[in-house]
Amino acid sequence: MRIAYIINTFEGGGAALPIPAIVDVCRGRGHDVHVAALIRRNGRAVPAMNSAGITGNVLAADTASAPRILHALDRWVRRVRPTHIWTSLTRATVLGQMVGARQGIPVVSWQHNAFLKPANLALLRLMKKRSRLWIGDSDFVTELTRKRLGLADSELACWPIFRTRPDIQPASPWAAGEEIRIGTLGRLHTAKGYDILCRALVLLRAAGDLPPFRVMIGGEGADYPALRDFCVRHGLKNVQFMGYVEDTAAFLRSCHLYVQPSRREGFCIAAHEAMNTGLPVLASNVGEMSHSVQDGVTGWKIRPQRPQELADALAVALRHPEQLAAMGQAGRDLVMQRFSPAAFAQAGEAILQRMETL
Repeated sequence: MRIAYIINTFEGGGAALPIPAIVDVCRGRGHDVHVAALIRRNGRAVPAMNSAGITGNVLAADTASAPRILHALDRWVRRVRPTHIWTSLTRATVLGQMVGARQGIPVVSWQHNAFLKPANLALLRLMKKRSRLWIGDSDFVTELTRKRLGLADSELACWPIFRTRPDIQPASPWAAGEEIRIGTLGRLHTAKGYDILCRALVLLRAAGDLPPFRVMIGGEGADYPALRDFCVRHGLKNVQFMGYVEDTAAFLRSCHLYVQPSRREGFCIAAHEAMNTGLPVLASNVGEMSHSVQDGVTGWKIRPQRPQELADALAVALRHPEQLAAMGQAGRDLVMQRFSPAAFAQAGEAILQRMETL
């Protein structure tokens, strides 16, 4: 097959960063893959693609209108002459479906989002037959896609978008007398719930004496000024905003506990990367984390948007830091089994075999 792989942007995030691993599986089966983004945005995903020998084509300026982007996509697809179009995220999917219908090319479409704007959901329902196969990036999103688009088994598949790194160096266990380092990674956006985390840290003061700890928030986004101002107002001097983190493995190895206070999630690669690094995860019970985080075994699950519950769970973790390493190892064992390179390749190859018959 000759696959035109189209994504909204090359912005760093859950949908773009796994592209090298996805392309690796496709190439392993002898398929040719060409990758393009409708627009670039910050381009955080480009270095990893370049390292994997993938050329990422940017089709239009960030400020381009939808008709101009559609025209650029149509021209690029005609130049590539693919046998299949593979789309990722809603805008790329709708435009890819239009180009596929115009040029007579079958379309396969990822679904990554646990939340869709009402207009986007209505569009996908209207256009769902224009994609011959829909792929959920996790068990959670696959079942959600089945329900919200009303898909049959023949129209739907699951390919978990995370591939573990068996050779990654695990985080060092907490040592007595050491400051407990709590890390988190994600866009500074309301969906990630960092305002909930900051409120929980204020409430945590009522828990009494706790060992020294520090919270490191890695990421950038529009919510940064409000979060920073909240921390200043409430004297949260042990909260550090780290900006965008290039080396996520090194960041996670510096932590003892990972927290993900999201309001909503699809797969949440960052939380699974933390488990791969041997960290226990304290997370909202949303998205794929509801399957991966085992309460009291690999970490703790709380209801989303509950700052007091988050504060209580943090207090439990901080009072027993000697238990963190064992919980982190249990999480590492779990993701190494569920999301191993072999399991990742097997799931992808099954989808490619289905694509070959479209």
